[in-house]
Amino acid sequence: MKPTEQILPIDGPAGVIETRVESPAEPRALALVCHPHPLFGGSNENKVVHTLASAFVRLDHAVLRPNFRGVGASGGEHDHGRGESEDMLIVLDEARRIFGELPVILAGYSFGAYVQTRVAEALAGSGQPARRLVLAGVATGRVEGAARPYAARPVPRDTLLIHGSADATVPLTNVLAWAEPLELPVIVIPGADHFFHRRLHIIRDIVLRAWESSSTAR
Repeated sequence: MKPTEQILPIDGPAGVIETRVESPAEPRALALVCHPHPLFGGSNENKVVHTLASAFVRLDHAVLRPNFRGVGASGGEHDHGRGESEDMLIVLDEARRIFGELPVILAGYSFGAYVQTRVAEALAGSGQPARRLVLAGVATGRVEGAARPYAARPVPRDTLLIHGSADATVPLTNVLAWAEPLELPVIVIPGADHFFHRRLHIIRDIVLRAWESSSTAR
């Protein structure tokens, strides 16, 4: 059966959080997928975000794609990751109210991946850690066009970390410098730029294979 799809307005501290929700009749988990930087055209319709969301839909997850503050019908203004992280925790609370206490998957691209490291830290601190993270092109260190460097938070060692070898926006060296002390493996897509042009299918396949492998291992 085709998943249902709706736009869900969720009340947040800075106004409505416009959230696109796709869900099967009986979801196995909740997947929260975050988009790239709002000040550079990022929204929940971004192609990388859509690719991640589609992979989780195929895995029978309830998928939530919020728009950050100031994007689409979401209220408020860009808050450099602080308010955005708070908003994502509110979205997850609403998702649990609707779908029940399901395992939580955090996924994000670029600035959205950076935000998810903050969300993961908050969930772990509250005793409700995410089951797994998927971070593509994570913004960390000095990023092209950004006013300041990003300090991505530590994440679990089973995080699925995907980056392009030809990323000129967030150089691969930034991600390796962040991942090394955390003992995080990095999946590098040869020739991929920050936008993963012509490499979106590879991201989808990486996620699906990872979930297939984890299911087989149980």
